[in-house]
Amino acid sequence: MKVAVTGAAGFVGTNLVNQLVADGHDVVAIDRVEPRASRASSVTWLRADIFDADALTTAFDGVDTVYHLVAMITLKQQDELAWRINTEGVASTARAALAAGVRRFVHCSSIHSFDQYTDTGIVDETSARSQDAALPVYDRSKWAGEQELRAVIADGLDAVICNPTGVYGPVDHGLSRINGMLSDAARGRVPLFVDGTFDLVDVRDVALGLIAAGERGVTGENYLLGGAPVRLFDAMRRVAQLCGRPQPLLAIPLSVLKVVVPVIEPISHLFGSDLVSRASISALEAQPVVDITKAVTQLGYRPRTSEQTLADLVAFLSESGQIGSAKPTSGQRFSPVAPTSAAV
Repeated sequence: MKVAVTGAAGFVGTNLVNQLVADGHDVVAIDRVEPRASRASSVTWLRADIFDADALTTAFDGVDTVYHLVAMITLKQQDELAWRINTEGVASTARAALAAGVRRFVHCSSIHSFDQYTDTGIVDETSARSQDAALPVYDRSKWAGEQELRAVIADGLDAVICNPTGVYGPVDHGLSRINGMLSDAARGRVPLFVDGTFDLVDVRDVALGLIAAGERGVTGENYLLGGAPVRLFDAMRRVAQLCGRPQPLLAIPLSVLKVVVPVIEPISHLFGSDLVSRASISALEAQPVVDITKAVTQLGYRPRTSEQTLADLVAFLSESGQIGSAKPTSGQRFSPVAPTSAAV
């Protein structure tokens, strides 16, 4: 089957393309760059802009399923580019898919399109959405992007929406936010870390969930792709232990960090960082329970354990030379596609 992936060179895109190739599909990989490591004969790389309707329509010719992954992640309160990519970009890609006559469109949204801060502590597909103007631009834009897609669904596009939680794990050659922090811990460079918990999901399970949604999802429905609640301090300690490196010694309470954020946040912005911000602290403070029952029952979604993901991540970082000379004490070797699927 011929499929297309936008944002194919990104973190989720790399893993999705790997899985689609392993499943025997011909992949049209669309991005602004082509990874040097990609040489699969069944993958055709195209450089295209998601706002170029003609180029996208041509790229989608003869394609059965389009997976739309392009997004801009930020913790800023306002960002015009992020808003445009996450809203108008969805509409542009969906319209091109409709014009090309694709069978199914799978949009990778985010848990952040659901309001995690004012709900009951449990997030499922019926929870309140991120429409409060006080929320970060990423949260609001992901919800607005879904609304843009629903307008195209109303015009005849067969589409489903997936909402992953915090994504981590291998394969990652650019290091996402979460993987970057875990990589630092694997080098023994994190003496202390904030004490917070967030639902994290293996990127390979996200890829499997997206594929399952394309095959079995109900038109117009959302599917939460979660993993498990992970205390980040414990995850840092675990990867350091697996690498035989010094483990973080102190977990900073969120209550302490909230006191200093008003001072640290402006300084961080001066250095181009948004890691220390009211938005990041609020996300950890909310700590919602993510209910994945719908994805489990309708898609056959089965995420792996955080222990397995952390072990695989350490093995990947070691084999790819991203954590120096550390040799994982688990003795485990990394395989980019799991021998058994997490979603069946």
